[in-house]
Amino acid sequence: MAERLRRIKERLKAAAETGDIEGLYESIKEDPNVLDHIDAIPFVDTPLHTAASAGQIDFAIEILRLKPSFGRKLNPDGLSSLHLALLKDKFDMVKRLIKLDKELIRVKGKQGNTPLHFIANKEIYANQEQRVLDGRVNILAEFLFACLDSIEDLTNLR
Repeated sequence: MAERLRRIKERLKAAAETGDIEGLYESIKEDPNVLDHIDAIPFVDTPLHTAASAGQIDFAIEILRLKPSFGRKLNPDGLSSLHLALLKDKFDMVKRLIKLDKELIRVKGKQGNTPLHFIANKEIYANQEQRVLDGRVNILAEFLFACLDSIEDLTNLR
């Protein structure tokens, strides 16, 4: 039984990496509780984390609709799916996720950092592409527009 579930989770992860929505539903057909099994783990890379990192927008939207709790779940590194999308400069992904749930901007990750803190504090290097710099500025503005209350969120840092 445990081996079967492990195989289903591996196929689900591969589906998230490639954006294979049919693969998602095949995994659910094989085990209708597969998403609940993943959700029961306190700190885990969910299929939403995987899709957000890979820039698989349609898959991420589908999984967020099926399991909204995945949007607030932290992985073992203390990062949400929105944190990961920001880390990978997947700005289109970020925009779509906050369009579905603006409160994702307020999810507190490692040391209480929200995605707003994360994007505002991310180091800027002189050799970064202008597209990345512009994307960060645009995302910061979108965060503030979508959820102005997020500026009141505090981190654990002094």
